[in-house]
Amino acid sequence: MRDPGTRSQRHVVAYLATMAALMAFGVDVSLPALDDLRDHFDVAADDNAVSQVVSVYLLGMSVGQIIYGPLADRFGRAPVLRAGLGLYALGALLCTVAPSLGALLAARALWGFGAASASVLRTTIARDLYSGDQMARVISVVMGFFLLGPIVAPLFGSAVLAVASWRWVFGSAVVLCGGLVAWSFRFGETLDPADRRPLRIGPTLTAVRRVFTTRVSVAYLLAQALVFGAFFTYLASTQPIFDVVYDRAAWFPPVFAAGGALMAVAFFAVNPFIARHGAHRVAVTVLVVGIALGVALLAITLAADGRPGFWTYVVGIAVMNGFLTLLTPTAMSLALEPLGDIAGTASGVVGLVSMAGASLLSAVLNAQVVDTVTPLVAGYVALGVAGLACALASGAGQAPSTRSR
Repeated sequence: MRDPGTRSQRHVVAYLATMAALMAFGVDVSLPALDDLRDHFDVAADDNAVSQVVSVYLLGMSVGQIIYGPLADRFGRAPVLRAGLGLYALGALLCTVAPSLGALLAARALWGFGAASASVLRTTIARDLYSGDQMARVISVVMGFFLLGPIVAPLFGSAVLAVASWRWVFGSAVVLCGGLVAWSFRFGETLDPADRRPLRIGPTLTAVRRVFTTRVSVAYLLAQALVFGAFFTYLASTQPIFDVVYDRAAWFPPVFAAGGALMAVAFFAVNPFIARHGAHRVAVTVLVVGIALGVALLAITLAADGRPGFWTYVVGIAVMNGFLTLLTPTAMSLALEPLGDIAGTASGVVGLVSMAGASLLSAVLNAQVVDTVTPLVAGYVALGVAGLACALASGAGQAPSTRSR
């Protein structure tokens, strides 16, 4: 573990949380605009094409991580972050002038590709400065602040839509992006010059191979991909579910925000449990509880022909998310723990596999969510069980972890 130096942990957490929030802002702020996009581009109410503005953003973000990771190991964290944020801002600006849904989706993919820099570098910087359970605790606090995004961003987007068009919703991201670029100069670089890696195919492939031959890393990146697949489907389908299944579109911003608040509380609350019991045991526990809740909600859903009571569904899915999303800090810390000397590349690989896999799973699941919530809830249970199997197969609790620094 490298000494954080003059940076306090609060400064590190605030910086990383802002990076994570900017990454998520691209998803959350767009959700209230889906109805306006559907009307503007003349998309039928039962057509899921508009929800692809979320899927292509996430796909672009997943693909970009494998690019930014090796670059960050070669050139440093700060310059690579700034370059990615430039693409983030360009994608957002192109969204504001998109003449068609196809052009909008292309701009969203570029926006997501830029956001990948913040996604991969927040975990890379965390691994530069911390390791093991301490890294898991830092990431859990970062995620707690990050989840303020689903509270603030949809409300912000709705407020903008009340006085302007959906184009201004997307354009607002440029201002936030500029703020993080300025902050990056103050925060500085965290990669030790001695740890810079050559940007050549051979060493890069060796680093990638090392990720895929490290048992705990593979197991937890797969577990994260599976659980993310369910959560990404929730992100993409929640607004249509409120509108089409329950005819309560107006309830979406405040209820979605409340769900984000519950998850934020969970991330803050899990910290002492990680300190006491360790990241692996917490990961297994939250998966088991989340699956049990999912099975109960699925039984209720099937008994109601796919349409449980509105508040039963809302509360059930929110509590389930509150547990399952806690896999993120534990999975990332466990996956990167033995790979600290190649943290950028390793973060990129973990991000690519977990997010690309999750995006593809989400695209398949989201296409099934039309007029009932059964596919979403069943998907949560199935993917949660598969994720638990990966965590149990990781071997993380069988021997002391191998630390690379």
